[in-house]
Amino acid sequence: MSEKINIGIVGATGYTGVELLRLLSNHANAHISVVTSRGDAGTKLCDMFPSLRGVYPDLCFTHPDDAKLDACDLVFFATPNGIAMTQAVELLDKGVKIIDLSADFRIRDIPVWEKWYKMTHACPNTVPKAVYGLPEMNRDKIKNAQIIANPGCYPTCVTLALLPLLKQGCLKKNTPIIADCKSGVSGAGRKGAVANLLCEAGDNFKAYGAAGHRHLPEIKQNINNIAVGFADNFIFVPHLTPLIRGMHATIYVTAENGADLRKTLAEFYSGSLFVDILPQGMLPETRSVRASNFCRIAVQKTPEMENAYILFSVIDNLMKGAAGQAVQNMNLMFGLPENEGLKITPVLP
Repeated sequence: MSEKINIGIVGATGYTGVELLRLLSNHANAHISVVTSRGDAGTKLCDMFPSLRGVYPDLCFTHPDDAKLDACDLVFFATPNGIAMTQAVELLDKGVKIIDLSADFRIRDIPVWEKWYKMTHACPNTVPKAVYGLPEMNRDKIKNAQIIANPGCYPTCVTLALLPLLKQGCLKKNTPIIADCKSGVSGAGRKGAVANLLCEAGDNFKAYGAAGHRHLPEIKQNINNIAVGFADNFIFVPHLTPLIRGMHATIYVTAENGADLRKTLAEFYSGSLFVDILPQGMLPETRSVRASNFCRIAVQKTPEMENAYILFSVIDNLMKGAAGQAVQNMNLMFGLPENEGLKITPVLP
């Protein structure tokens, strides 16, 4: 593709919006023409984010009411839940492609979505048109989509570990699948909240959403779409860690007799650019994916329980869990190399 993709980013002041700006600055086919913000309209991008000085020297935030989004080829919504659904129909009618990083189009069952997100859906008829943007599960559908529902971070981390095993019938039905997950504080977004303050989140570790987290129905929907009969036995508990970025899922499963979980994962992801199945005995760490679009997965058999296995899956919640995956989806939608703008080595230490 020789021409640049004309891109707008709605909600560019949040962590995922800034990650999009960082990634697209190194993308050979991207041109960002519009970035919106209600509170910072008129402010130069580089004045708010010094890390982008020299990258976007003249780009200013535009008030959403004044933004010419319909002139874009693609609009990213890096916004809170409930924003994209109010603007999607008009943009889609004008031929604009959309990648929504919020949850507005992820859940197919509208009453379930409204229950978990505590609002009435503004365009329920658009939800069936949205393709769930997990490339490793829906690559061909993404290529032909006009609107993408970018997955949540926890669902990405958990689903990538389970996808091949459910698809190939490696897991035993009517046994629990327990996902014990941990996230860095950036997963809560850039908004001010007491729980996210350094003195609250630092030097601390806690579970949250144990009675029900918004990503639970999304993960269960994914499980049902892959293999019927497993979602009812799925247990999910998220935890907040004193990290800025990073996500770690420890998943407990029971395998069918004779199933080779690591071999199944390795064969399924053999052609994947961003999913790395680790050798036996090596376990992933969050820093092994930091600031990259990789997901690293390992398998460990429990020593004294027959057919009991532990899966370990790590991603950067702002990258493969949000902005990186969104750029991966953009590349597929526009017929570009899947890793364009994403050839990033993880940051150490």
